[in-house]
Amino acid sequence: MDVLRIGMLGIAGVMLALQFKSNRPEYGLYIGFAVSLMIFTFIVSGLASLFGSMGIMETYIGSDRTYFAILLKVIGITYICEFCSGICRDAGYASVSGQIEIFGKLSVLAAGMPILLAIIESIQEIAG
Repeated sequence: MDVLRIGMLGIAGVMLALQFKSNRPEYGLYIGFAVSLMIFTFIVSGLASLFGSMGIMETYIGSDRTYFAILLKVIGITYICEFCSGICRDAGYASVSGQIEIFGKLSVLAAGMPILLAIIESIQEIAG
């Protein structure tokens, strides 16, 4: 039901922003930004159930929380960069949007480096 509500909120926001786009384009941008923030708050409120599920998965895997911390960091980086990139793209700043996306990709790569190193170490232990 939340997906339907979010979809309807997005469509209503876009339709309202389109009404202002021809006469006052800055109002359309503000409306799009406000709708994006409202949808983002729904996403953040849904993270509580995600944390609960991750807690259950953690009991199966063990007490090492490092991988879950990295996973949460990567998810956060991805959502924030996508959100900011979309707003910049809607405002007409595609080059800034592209740079935010590149920064997000590099940040995800840097955040995932400990996992890659752990996999390489495991392979070396098995092979050696």
